[in-house]
Amino acid sequence: MENSNLLDFGCGTGLLTEKLSPIANHIVALDTSSKMLTVLTGKNLPNVTTIMGPLSAKLIAESQSLNKGFDVIVASSVCGFLSAYEATLSLLKSMLNPSGTFVQWDWLSQDEKSDFGLSEERVISAYEKSGLTLVALTQPFSLSGRNVAMPVLMGVARNA
Repeated sequence: MENSNLLDFGCGTGLLTEKLSPIANHIVALDTSSKMLTVLTGKNLPNVTTIMGPLSAKLIAESQSLNKGFDVIVASSVCGFLSAYEATLSLLKSMLNPSGTFVQWDWLSQDEKSDFGLSEERVISAYEKSGLTLVALTQPFSLSGRNVAMPVLMGVARNA
């Protein structure tokens, strides 16, 4: 990822953005919360541009920062909360450079009817529908607390 142009989709307060900043050429941090972006802006990361708003074709078309293309797009704990995951994934794919990489971390759902998280089957299907090539789909770790384990799903795909 060194010297890459990245998009941190659903960046929140920029915890991941901050970790990636030293190895990235430029990062665009996108979130719908102005309060979250204010926290990120306060970190004074010189190679980070913030954009507030929901991802849409219109936002991409109107934003020079979003329509330049990205080598890597990361989405940490955001896709599982989207009402239109598949459509959003297609928009994200449209912003990836050829051979660009998409990486997502979300809570794993064992049930398609769950309102929380994503199932492996849904991620695989969404990648196929959007034209992304699945590289890996893993459960790298699980968070535990109060007698509940919450497995994390990590998907990695390439722009086909």
